[in-house]
Parts: sequence; C-alpha cells; structure tokens
Amino acid sequence: MTNEMWQQLRSEAEQVIREEPLLASYVYSCVLNHDSLASALSFILANKLSDEVMPAVTLRELFEEAFACSPDIIDHAAQDLLAVFERDAATSSYLPVILYLKGFHSIQVHRLAHFLWSKHRQNLAMFIQSRNSEVFGVDIHPGCVMGKGIMFDHATGIVIGETTVIDDNVSILQQVTLGGTGNEQGDRHPKIRSGVLISAGAKVLGNITIGEGAKIGAGSVVLKDVEARSTVVGVPARAVGQLCSDTPSQTMDQYVDDGSEAY
Repeated sequence: MTNEMWQQLRSEAEQVIREEPLLASYVYSCVLNHDSLASALSFILANKLSDEVMPAVTLRELFEEAFACSPDIIDHAAQDLLAVFERDAATSSYLPVILYLKGFHSIQVHRLAHFLWSKHRQNLAMFIQSRNSEVFGVDIHPGCVMGKGIMFDHATGIVIGETTVIDDNVSILQQVTLGGTGNEQGDRHPKIRSGVLISAGAKVLGNITIGEGAKIGAGSVVLKDVEARSTVVGVPARAVGQLCSDTPSQTMDQYVDDGSEAY
C-alpha cells in the first residue's frame, strides 16, 4: 500500500504545480525531490521541528535512523494518512495531509519520540516531545504506545500521558486529554481500544479501559471503564445506549442522542 500511496502523492503534487505555480518550489522540496514516503516525511517533519538548537539536517538523520530500524513506522504512517483521507470530510486527497495537517504531523513526530524512548534515549525523546508540543500544539509523552490508522482531527490541545495505550483505528478530536487523576505512579493512564471515537474536549482520566468501538461524547469526563460498543456522555460520563456502528472512529459522527430534547 505504501508504494501505491507514494505514487498517488506524486501525481497529486504534479497537479498542484500545474494549478498553482507559486507552490512549485515548496511542492518539489517536500515531495517531488524524494523517492519515497519515508524520504518526504523525514524532510517535511525535520524542517517543521528544527530550531536554532537542533538543525533540520540533524533531525532528518534521526527520522531516517528510526525508519531504517523500525520499518513499521512508515507502514503505520501510511495507515494514518489513509485514515485521514477516509474520515476527514474536509480532505479529498492525500497531499494536503502530509503537507499541512498538524494532527498527522504530530503523530509521526511522536513515533520518532517513542522510538528514541524505547532505545533508552529519554533525554532526546523528551526534546522531541517538547518540540512537538511547541510546533503542533499536541503534547504526547514519548512513552505512549500508539497503533496504526490513528487520526487526530484538528488536534490542537490534545494531551496524552506516559502509560496511555492507543490501539489501531482510533479517532481523537481537539482538546482531548488522556491523563491521570493525580500524582499517582506507575500505570496510570487510559487504554483506548480499536475503533474508538473520542469527541472534542473529552477528558479520559485514570488507568481505565475504553472498550472496542466505544464513543465518548464531546466535553465528557470519563473516570470509569467504558464497555465495548457503548456511548458515554456527560460530567461525569454515563452510558446512553449502544452504537449503531462498530467503528465510530470511521463514521466520525459526534452526535449523541440521550433521549432528551436537543438544542
């Protein structure tokens, strides 16, 4: 899939240049001068993260090291890209995802931070986390374990704690917190199972499990386990019924009917 996606990205890049010549230099630098998705991503992300302390060339070497040692990172990135293309109503092609969407970017930067964390390079991992937060407005602890097919929609203000686990095919919207309940130690953050949708502004706190295919309503505060394929809403969150879809993360439907009159 990755190779086919890369060819589609190149085709879209060539079309953009024809339609908007002012973007030619940028699109060539980010896409058409590269021979793979890995090369393009390392260039794009390194240049977005670089500052006066850490130059782009050094960051790019870090990304390339991670991609070479853990090829799954690029496979997961391709699945993330596909997730945005399929789920985001505002996205009709692949190219804008890798060029402009900070939700996608922040996930890929986290994958580098997590790679470094797992190699016991914690100080460098924390530096990458800090730059991720500063540049993209997304704060993910490097220890967080994240699957593939993940989508952060809008992404601003997402905060994810160290012992969080996010399984495959999860969608998370802006201002979501996956955090702890205090200063407890050890395994203290949520476990998000596959197919879950966490709507805008929700807070999921503590070492709890959000079951497969569950939906968390916007603005909810979740403090207890959520059963698979159920919908919870409110402060504190309460169950309001079963879902029609097994994978709300793909339908991206944030509407919740709790039986009361909606406004």
